[in-house]
Amino acid sequence: MIRLEQLSKQYGETTVLDRVDFSVDAGEIFAVVGPSGAGKSTLAQCITLLEPPTSGAVIVNGDNLSSLSSAQLRVARRRIGTIFQRDGLFSRRSVAQNVALPLEYLGVTAADSRARVADLLDRVGLSHKARSFPHELSGGQRQRVGIARALALRPSVIISDEATSGLDPDSTATVVTLLKELRDELDLAIVFITHEMDTVRSVADSVARLDHGRIVESGSLVSLLHDPTSELGRSLQPRGAHSPSTAGSTWFVRYRAATVPSDWLGRLSSTLSTDISLLGASIELLHGATVGHATIGISAADDSAVHHALDSLGLDARRESQAEPVTQAAS
Repeated sequence: MIRLEQLSKQYGETTVLDRVDFSVDAGEIFAVVGPSGAGKSTLAQCITLLEPPTSGAVIVNGDNLSSLSSAQLRVARRRIGTIFQRDGLFSRRSVAQNVALPLEYLGVTAADSRARVADLLDRVGLSHKARSFPHELSGGQRQRVGIARALALRPSVIISDEATSGLDPDSTATVVTLLKELRDELDLAIVFITHEMDTVRSVADSVARLDHGRIVESGSLVSLLHDPTSELGRSLQPRGAHSPSTAGSTWFVRYRAATVPSDWLGRLSSTLSTDISLLGASIELLHGATVGHATIGISAADDSAVHHALDSLGLDARRESQAEPVTQAAS
């Protein structure tokens, strides 16, 4: 596991990270999102201690990496693997040679290195590309090579710094699926730094929002999506278009409980004794809970009755003119 305690970073008079606290357990994927300039890239560099924090601690499996000597830190860094936005592969080295690079620096024997590389390429589904060169690979394949290389020294923590940025949807889905499989198989703690909110919903167990160097909101993915007061939860909601209502009032409805009945539209119509039309919806099943939102048209009903009926079904409701837009977090 990894834990940050009061981690701060200053450049002169400018504070880039301000007393950041969070922990990620083994087997957990923790996403960090935030607007441009929030400090996400600096956070990744400070976690790996490539950029020394001004104050605070980075603790991995109970050991405070921030207090180690240079020699001790070189050893301790092996516990943290990093996947970068740019794959960083060497163009004149084959796929297998790129994955083997950390092992070469460590002085692993050629035979042990070949065995480890073969195992890693098998894990990421690229055994057949071992002798290929980076220019012969797709963007998604290059990123999978980067993942294999990040795992070479058997880390317990992985930092994914915008690893899916710039990939097409299919490649992003492949990388996300691979990270979740590796998390489960190797019991990894993964810090997933990104600006892609759809990807967060696909990969994360928990999410934190970084803004002006501070964690301003965090929680489990499902609890945030179910909380109608959460700004982070709203930004994580999928966006979906809807048709305008031709009669009555239009309502924006958001799931706020895991117990919303699947036939809630029919129940609502029966309770209000009026016609209900579904104008649009974006609803998903995440971690066993239903999350998302819908836009409905109600032919005729008192507003207070609508609120009461939807609340009893585990739904948060606002007239469309009152509904806050579902937005994506900036990169």
